[in-house]
Amino acid sequence: MGRGGRTEGAAALFGPELRRLRQQRGLSLRDLSKIISFTPGYLSKVENGRPPSPELARACDDTLGADGALVALANAEAAVRPAQLPAGIRRFVGRGDQLSLLDTADARAVIIDGPPGTGKTMLALRWAHHAVDRFPDGQLYIDLRGHSPHERPVEPRVALEEFLAALGVPANGIPSSLERCSALFRSLVADRKLLVVLDNAADATQVRPLLPAAPGCVVVVTSRERLSSIAVQTDALRVTLGPMTPADSIALIRRVIGEERAEAEPEAVTDLAARCGFLPLALRIAAERVLAQPHYLVRDLVEELDADGRLDVLSTFDSIAVRTVFDWSYRRLDDKCARMFRLLGLHRGPTIGAGAAAALAGLPLAAARTTLDRLAAVHLVQTIGRDRYRLHDLLREYAAELVAADESGPAVTRMVTWYQATAYAAGLALAPFRVDALTPDPVPSPVKALEFADHDAALSWCDAELPNFVPVIQLGLEHRACAPSWKLAVALWNYWLHRKPWTIWVRSQQLALAAAEETGDPHAEGCVSINLAEAYRRMGDFVQSTQLYMRALRLRRQSDDRLGEAWTLACTAFLAVDTGDMARADEYAAQALELFREFDDQEGVGVALATIGDVHRSRGRFDDALSAMAGSLAVQESLGALGAKSWVLMKMAAVHADRGHRDTALRELRLALAACRSAGDRWAEAESLSRIGDILADLDRLPEARQAWAAAKALYEDIGDPARAAALQARADPEKLGA
Repeated sequence: MGRGGRTEGAAALFGPELRRLRQQRGLSLRDLSKIISFTPGYLSKVENGRPPSPELARACDDTLGADGALVALANAEAAVRPAQLPAGIRRFVGRGDQLSLLDTADARAVIIDGPPGTGKTMLALRWAHHAVDRFPDGQLYIDLRGHSPHERPVEPRVALEEFLAALGVPANGIPSSLERCSALFRSLVADRKLLVVLDNAADATQVRPLLPAAPGCVVVVTSRERLSSIAVQTDALRVTLGPMTPADSIALIRRVIGEERAEAEPEAVTDLAARCGFLPLALRIAAERVLAQPHYLVRDLVEELDADGRLDVLSTFDSIAVRTVFDWSYRRLDDKCARMFRLLGLHRGPTIGAGAAAALAGLPLAAARTTLDRLAAVHLVQTIGRDRYRLHDLLREYAAELVAADESGPAVTRMVTWYQATAYAAGLALAPFRVDALTPDPVPSPVKALEFADHDAALSWCDAELPNFVPVIQLGLEHRACAPSWKLAVALWNYWLHRKPWTIWVRSQQLALAAAEETGDPHAEGCVSINLAEAYRRMGDFVQSTQLYMRALRLRRQSDDRLGEAWTLACTAFLAVDTGDMARADEYAAQALELFREFDDQEGVGVALATIGDVHRSRGRFDDALSAMAGSLAVQESLGALGAKSWVLMKMAAVHADRGHRDTALRELRLALAACRSAGDRWAEAESLSRIGDILADLDRLPEARQAWAAAKALYEDIGDPARAAALQARADPEKLGA
């Protein structure tokens, strides 16, 4: 798209967000004008649709602490009209009263609730497609995965990221915090007529940030929960679903199997509907099975259900109705499909890729795809994208009941082994310069681990699988697949460093440590201990970190893992610097440097040199400090390690500041800020901004200092570091600093 499209996108997105941020900070147009030296009239025009200049975008971004979001919005392409509704059921039957209510209620919010399997999603999509012309600005849809014993519900911020991207916001313009994402979303839809479908919601907390406030928008929420607080907040129309009426149930079966077969066995069709408990999910599975077996009588199927001795239970609305139909549907599968279906019940993540399914079943990828497609054809799995599938939660529970003890262990071991080998390949693509001493377990033939062409492909796979990592490691531990379980957590090291998903990082390493301990292998325990220690160090828990580093060092030496010992020494030196123990930092960094040079680990050499520079600085040996740090910087630049480069530049800036060379320090910090932004390291970005503010204050440039501190504070809040945010509060407050 050319410049015209980009200008149109900037005008549509930039103005509302600028107005929101300005008002949030209590600034009038004239107040903002004085700070950034643009006229109030020009600012007003921009807020009302005129495209911003690059200079205005940067000035507003810095002043309002937008963390790059306004700059990104200024370069946004013209927003496309989102059309995210999935296809509805072609043979939709029944629910006429509910559809009429939805058509005539004129509600801005609708909650469709009820038990599982009652067709909440299908009703929502049926009405949404029928009403699509009422929403000229498009439709947004997301499955929030709210109800399953093992699925992880979608985080509201993740859902908002998808919506903002669909509305034209570039990736680097999406805020990190939930609150800012929600506010930006409301701003962007404020003047639109948009339909938002929030499917399978877990609770009110998940839904609330996703609600548009615009009078032209309508939101439809489906959930097993009543979501009473949302109903009160939005004055929502509530539609509660239960079993279908007998007449509609019969009509559904007739629509699926065809009038000719239904007319030939009208009583059997009536009985089949009753045996299915009039539950839409069960009815559709039963009817599709009849359709798939043209020589199989409907009465034969009814008698099969009766033979299970569940007639009384099946005549009421109960999960037994579903289980009975599942039993019957499962028995009609061929051996390969039946085995795959059973094994899919072992996977506890929200979705499963074809590669993981192939590993579960011990099949080549092509054969697994064929089997999965057959299961999808009979509605026992759902295809949700290329090589990605999902089981309805009831089907997952049912499938897990069928797995024999003697097949679950080998299947889980194959799958976890596949995950650790694929994660290892992803790690190599994410940081090819990093020396990795991990030896992944071989994947048993004919299963093959995935390969990644580049950094982005590896990151995409890791992001898609992130909700699965902890359940997979937990499953491996439960089935005593201990070696691939701990190796999976360790193989993801480069991904943890890139994304920093703290909760999943820590939990995965905790499970991995238990798995490593089960192996009795000190090398395994050492590998996991250092990874968990580093997570705790970065989170500021120095007590836990110290204990784990000491344990890791003992285990590394016990297993004669000298390169592992080098990294443990280097990381323990980081911790010593953090806690002010410079003698220990000097000792450990020097030992680490010697070992890194022995193994020609250049990344390690650069890390150790930077810590040695810290020690020199603490002792006032500034020339020695800069010399060591320059050596570290040269290493990081040769490796293309942008995150580490920004970290070294900040250290060098601190040395220049100590010498009173504040202009030089400021220059180094601005280079560090550029590097960490390129690397996508928001923690380093916040630290750079904080230090820039300190230097600017020393130079008596207080307004600029406050802007930098405010931006750093906002970043720390966004990334979940309230302690550092609180530490900046006084400096960012003008009244605390004085005029």
